[in-house]
Amino acid sequence: MVLQNFIVLEGIDGAGTSTQIKLLKNRPDADKFFFTAEPTDGPTGKFLRTMLKGDVQLDPRTAAYLFAADRAEHLWGKSAPNGGIVQKCESGKLVVSDRYFFSSLTYQSVTCGDALPRMLNEPFPLPQLLFFFEVDPEISLKRVLGRGETEIYEKIDFQKATAERYRKIIAEYDGTPKGKGMKIVRIDAAQSVEAVAQIIEKEIAILTQINTDTLF
Repeated sequence: MVLQNFIVLEGIDGAGTSTQIKLLKNRPDADKFFFTAEPTDGPTGKFLRTMLKGDVQLDPRTAAYLFAADRAEHLWGKSAPNGGIVQKCESGKLVVSDRYFFSSLTYQSVTCGDALPRMLNEPFPLPQLLFFFEVDPEISLKRVLGRGETEIYEKIDFQKATAERYRKIIAEYDGTPKGKGMKIVRIDAAQSVEAVAQIIEKEIAILTQINTDTLF
């Protein structure tokens, strides 16, 4: 199932997804959007962030379950204002998320194998538009180190394994029945911030027009 009005940005750490979302928040029509990220700011997401910082050690399988639980609440939860992602999309908001289940299929599969992440994330809907940021791990890690703080996954060997895994995961959905209805836009994230922003703006404009046309 594809969730209309749902946009996702994916890529390894330092690929530039968070930077692009910050730029989108400055759009004149930003009130038509809802910007979010995973892990979320909910209780499970906050706990996961402590794990990512290295403050808590978890078995990789436990982490996989927690990421999926955080995502389920992100999609369907009733505690957030105006509900979760699904309710916001159905109300007409364009929801833009920094990361989604493709991250779990990538990161958790590196740490605990394919089977569990695939099983846990199978029920979740596809986004209507997926931006996949591709960048050399050496470049992305330099960006991460420039921030002054690193997380447990932000090491070059892991980044290289993750980059390779990401490509394989995205290929499973790109132009295949598995990804039917979802548009994937591959972005060379080594480009300038401005060049990447132009690509994103263009694709969002196309999506907005498509969704407007379907109403009439």
